Amino acid sequence: MAKYERYVKGDFDQVLDFLDKTVRNGSLSVTLEESTALNMGNVRMAMRAYERYSLMGSNRVSLTFTLIGDGQRLFVSAMSTGGSQGMLFKINTLGEHSFLKTLVPAIESIAEQD
Repeated sequence: MAKYERYVKGDFDQVLDFLDKTVRNGSLSVTLEESTALNMGNVRMAMRAYERYSLMGSNRVSLTFTLIGDGQRLFVSAMSTGGSQGMLFKINTLGEHSFLKTLVPAIESIAEQD
């Protein structure tokens, strides 16, 4: 599993849309598998789970990100998993890291605008 987390600032809906488009445009085989959203007072949360085919591992990998916002203060947590080979040990996790890397520069670009 690969993970990346970061605090950023911005408009919740714009950041959510930007991250979603970034993932979807990262590969022809990306599909949105599930999503959810929640508002609790001033705090908002949205979660997106995607899957794609990994040529590197000849298997499918998943990427999930969660966006939490309180006004302009946002927190993004992104995790990729799956795609490893081997029954007892994780072998070849290149697909996980590659899928996560489609999202990291987008998150960094938001953070640079702070």
